[in-house]
Amino acid sequence: MISSVGFIIVSYIFASIPWGFVIGKLRGIDIRKHGSGNIGATNVTRVLGKWAGRICFLMDFLKGLLPVLLAMKLISAGFISDCSGVFLCSVVFACVAGHMWSIFLKFTGGKGMSTSAGALLALSPYATITCAAVWFTVFLYSKYVSLASIAAAVVLPVAAIIFAFAGVWPLPPAVLVLLVIITFLAVFKHRANIERLRNGTENRFVKVKRDTE
Repeated sequence: MISSVGFIIVSYIFASIPWGFVIGKLRGIDIRKHGSGNIGATNVTRVLGKWAGRICFLMDFLKGLLPVLLAMKLISAGFISDCSGVFLCSVVFACVAGHMWSIFLKFTGGKGMSTSAGALLALSPYATITCAAVWFTVFLYSKYVSLASIAAAVVLPVAAIIFAFAGVWPLPPAVLVLLVIITFLAVFKHRANIERLRNGTENRFVKVKRDTE
């Protein structure tokens, strides 16, 4: 039998890989010292351009998608039989926590939105589509990435619960509770953005050029 604890630890380490930081280093900068200072895809796009941002988003997205998909496969194949719901929740949380508190960046990291989206796609595709629609709608009207992310995070557990109880895409109760926790974590990580939104000082999305000196 596969060690549940070992798989969870590996998931955390895998999700800890700070792709925004890595991409920045490959371009000769520390992304944490440019733009908003965040290692996520939004700041990478602002500072290094759309292709760097897209690669960053994809890699962060896969950090949530791949471990959760594999965990679900292990459960369905019978390799993980005891407390499978708790195991799945632990893997999801390990992925999100790995991005937010990376072991490679002294337990600092990003806001977890891309990684959470990847995990959510594995758990509940319909909820993912709903959250994506909310994100794009809010962003297109406001041009605030932070506001769009917060709105999508708030919709996340609501959509998952509705689809689960409607029988469209059932999920264990423990997973639904975890999604609520992830929402609170995402909002908490955006607390500085929320304060700036309240004060009217939050920056709308624009690409900024880094210094070439």
